[in-house]
Formats: sequence, C-alpha cells, structure tokens
Amino acid sequence: MDIPWIRGRIAQQAHVGVPDGTVEEEYARNGFFGRYAHLYRTHAPVGWTRIEGPLRPRAYDLRELPGAAGDDWLGARRGLLGNADVVLSLTTLDRLMPYLFRNADADEIVFVHAGAGRLETDFGPLAYEPGDYLVLPRGTAYRFSPTSSSRFLVVEAASEVNFPEKGLLGQHALFDPAVVQVPSPEASSLTANAAGEFELKVKQQGAMTSIFYPFNPHDVVGWKGTLAALKLNVRDIRPVSSDRYHLPPSAHSTFVMRNAVICTFLPRPLENGDPVALKVPFYHSNIDFDEVLFYHSGEFFSRAGIAPGMLTFHPQGIHHGPQARAFDRAKAATRTEEVAVMLDTKNPLTVLPGAGKAELAEYWKSWLTP
Repeated sequence: MDIPWIRGRIAQQAHVGVPDGTVEEEYARNGFFGRYAHLYRTHAPVGWTRIEGPLRPRAYDLRELPGAAGDDWLGARRGLLGNADVVLSLTTLDRLMPYLFRNADADEIVFVHAGAGRLETDFGPLAYEPGDYLVLPRGTAYRFSPTSSSRFLVVEAASEVNFPEKGLLGQHALFDPAVVQVPSPEASSLTANAAGEFELKVKQQGAMTSIFYPFNPHDVVGWKGTLAALKLNVRDIRPVSSDRYHLPPSAHSTFVMRNAVICTFLPRPLENGDPVALKVPFYHSNIDFDEVLFYHSGEFFSRAGIAPGMLTFHPQGIHHGPQARAFDRAKAATRTEEVAVMLDTKNPLTVLPGAGKAELAEYWKSWLTP
C-alpha cells in the first residue's frame, strides 16, 4: 500500500496552488504511473550556472541537416537517437523510390513533417500529407512516391506498435478508431529495372539484402484481418484537457511499444478554470525515461528559441521543465497552439552520428536567468 507522507509547506492538489516562493518538482518512478514525491523547492531545479560532463539537455536544429535526397529512401536516412528498443531517424525524398523496402527488424512509425505523395504497401496505397502518422508493421513491403519534396521522422520499434488503452476515457477518446485509415488493394506503379527485374530490399539483423523478381511483388488483390499498414492524421486526434489541472504528457499518448511511447501534443485550451493552476509543464526529474520532442508546427510557449523542424532531447538523470520566461508568457495565455511529437524511452538513448552537425551546443544555457 502506498501511503502519501506529508511534510512541510506543500500544495494539497498537485500542480495547483503551489506555495508562494516555491516551485514544484514531480519526482516519480515509471514515468507518471509509479510512486512519486512532489518536492517544493525555493529555486528551480534547472537553475544551473555550469554543466561539466556529457549529461545535459540537448537540442538539434534538424533544418540544418541536408534536405532533398533524390529517390534513395534508405540512403537518405540519418540516425538521430537510438537504443535496443527504438531508433529515431530523419529522411527526405523528392522522387519516387525505384525499389520496395521491407524492414524485417522493426515496426516503423513514419511521421510526415512536410510534403505530400503516395505510400504504396502490400495492402494497397495511402495518400500522405503533413501531420500524418504512417504505421508499417514489421515485414510490410512498401515504397514512397512523393509529389513534393517530403520530410519524414521515422521511429523504428523492435517490438509491435499498438494504440494505448484508453481506460476510463472510453474507446472513442483522443480519436475514434473509425478515423484510422487502411488501404484497399490497387495496382502498384512499380516498374522493372533495366534488367527487367523488380527489386525488394530487406533489412534483417541490420544487414541489407536485395531480392529480385521477374514480376511486381506488390500483387495483392485482396486482404482481410486485424493487421495492416495504417494512417492517422494529427487533425483527427482530439486531445484531452483539464480546466483546473495540468495533465501529464502520458494523457496524450498515441502509440505504445516495448519500453517506449509516442505522445502527440496538439492545440488545446490551457488551465483557465483556476487562477492558481499551473499552465506550463511542471518541473520533473527524469528518473526512468528519456524524453525527446520534435516540433512540427505552431508556437511552443514553454520553450524560447524553438521553431518547427527542431528537436529537443532531455536524458535521464537531469531535471526537465519550463524556461523562466515561459511562466510570464503563460499568465495571459488561454490556449497552446503547438503540434509536437514526443518519444519517451525507458532505456537511455545514444546520440547517433547523423544528429551531430545539427546540435545547438548552448541549448542548456537557455534556462539561465536573463
């Protein structure tokens, strides 16, 4: 049995009525689902003056990474962060892929940041546009056919990707399952190469194999079942909110997988029903999860100097929370207009070589008092 001990000056309700002269920190296990303590400090735990060593909050301006990369979906991928459970990459295409690709190592979640076109899969094609999540189960053969230069964030998951259980909110909360789109069989536009063959590239145990066919392997004429490539656009997600209490990020979960979760932050009302309710994310100690946030569109009022196309990485072991100027901006704010994709991982992430050139080395200084 968990018994909440109470000592000293506190807020009776978490994130509401924080005692004057203090800031609230949520110190918790297993993200926001385990045992916890709310610590009321006289200084923000991000009020550092120096950091010596590799552990620090990091930010990456992914707009600085090379753009259009022709038709090579695999050659264009730039690994950003990864561990044994997930790998996060950025890729750009501006022309039709001349081959099919099958990932035999991982499910893939592809988020469309920019561009439009058509995704062809074993199950049939799906049109894509900005704000789409495209989920490709492990073993699906697919290729992209962009109609405009397209920028994608790709999450490779070593386990099966699923939707979260919605619990007390009910099965139609956040998004009605009926808005999820799956393809219908349709003739593929893949053509033979100069040798009259159709190429399928397969990634298995990290190695790439090319398999050639005398026919188009995208030849499905019908399918049925509960497993398929699918599409969900962020405009069809209806975020939950509370008028009097700041909900944790887990309330915005969109996909779950082994040791990781993807959340979607969307335009929504702020906590306007109680003048002492926090409107900005509460400070929290990153104990059990790394937190990665990709900024897709809108205005991110809890972070200064962050624009669409940028990414922040807050690793385990160092505090995380709003910058000082965010509190002033939040006083008059009634809504947030951000669209952002968050990846939380239970196991620490490693920064991959593809991210290095885009790092904003002095991001950690953005919490310094101006």
